Amino acid sequence: MKKIAVILFGLFILLVGCQTNDSPETSEEAAAEESTPEEVESEPNEPVEVVFWHAMGGALQEALDQIVDQYNASQDAVVVTADYQGTYDEALTKFNTIAGTDSAPTMMQVFEIGTKSMINSGGIEPIQTFVDAEGYDMSQLEENIINYYQLDDTFYSMPFNSSTPVMYYNKDAFDAAGLDADTPPATYQEVEAASKQITESNPEMKGFALQAYGWLYEQLLANQGALLMNNDNGRSDTPTEVGFTEEEGKSVFEWVERMINDDTFANYGTNGDNMIAGFFAEDVAMFIASSANVRNVVDSAPFEVGVGFLPYPEDKDREGVVIGGASLWMMNGKPEEEQLAAWDFMKYLQTPEIQGAWHASTGYFAINPAAYEQPIVLETYEQIPQLQVTVEQLQSTVSSFATQGALMDMIPEGRRITETALETVYNGGDVDTAYQSVVDQINAAIEQANRARGE
Repeated sequence: MKKIAVILFGLFILLVGCQTNDSPETSEEAAAEESTPEEVESEPNEPVEVVFWHAMGGALQEALDQIVDQYNASQDAVVVTADYQGTYDEALTKFNTIAGTDSAPTMMQVFEIGTKSMINSGGIEPIQTFVDAEGYDMSQLEENIINYYQLDDTFYSMPFNSSTPVMYYNKDAFDAAGLDADTPPATYQEVEAASKQITESNPEMKGFALQAYGWLYEQLLANQGALLMNNDNGRSDTPTEVGFTEEEGKSVFEWVERMINDDTFANYGTNGDNMIAGFFAEDVAMFIASSANVRNVVDSAPFEVGVGFLPYPEDKDREGVVIGGASLWMMNGKPEEEQLAAWDFMKYLQTPEIQGAWHASTGYFAINPAAYEQPIVLETYEQIPQLQVTVEQLQSTVSSFATQGALMDMIPEGRRITETALETVYNGGDVDTAYQSVVDQINAAIEQANRARGE
């Protein structure tokens, strides 16, 4: 720890010495100075390279590349090389084949359900090491985001691109059906009633769609205060079975079944792209998807779009949402100066200026809530007020084991099990049978994962 602290001080001297004073600072450059109290033990003409693996494609990759370029231009001590590695699953698979070798990157973006796999890999250095060495204040960051990535008082990774599910709805369709377009349905019952009213006013339009997606099922459980797995969602001990009750677990299946029976439910199966296309075509009036889609949906729809909180059963209190998205991991076995250079970049990403630009351009949450006061964010909210609703839902979430989210290395398999069961119900299958298959198969997957680790 003392050695890290010494190198931290050295990195500060080098980075400050490498700043250029030939032109006025941009806000990004100022942010870099404020966030770079470390120094790398290398010659000024030999910057430390940080290899950064990520899974941001398309427009998200363009936004990320711009941030990386700004950081590299702001100083001469560190060069970050951003390498796209495909989807989250593809990137994690590649990492698992080279973890602990010289071929591993310095830092890597991993989706939230890969958290336990990364911890168990033996190939990572918890960022708590650098937080403690520097006294970095994690409490300045959004509590309901960083809570997911903390286990046993240790922060293992730095949150980066975070999102939660929200409900999207066609405000024009609400108006046409005589519904209040400024007050979206809050409960399952209200969604059902609105769906009936919409379909009655326009027989060509279904009321509601729910993608058969395990992540959404988990979110609908958490919003009613239900645990996905026992042992406090795997945070007090390794899970041994599911944590939800029969009433909680069946509630989502029964909700969908009622709308199927009312002929108000649009079945798009697991295909989220088709669901959004159906929304644009005015085949369905409401759907649930990631908050990261807000900009695209609002900009692309040929009608006015509303955004509401995730619905919950009417006999429950709304608990809130679990953070989704991804975080940044530090690899072990790398030279300390390389790790510290990566740590400096991680901190740069958390500055209000950078987080504000990232939130405004992508729709992902700002990890640093101070970013919401940035001019670019306030201007964006004037143009797209729906984006602010996503932040309000996040910040009103009750902190609990349910909303903190589950940690277990077999969650991807559990999601596939849930998706199969949801599709069974969507296609007319029995709710009791589908629900029991989820419980039995997830419990079996948990047992197998624990046995494979010798637990």
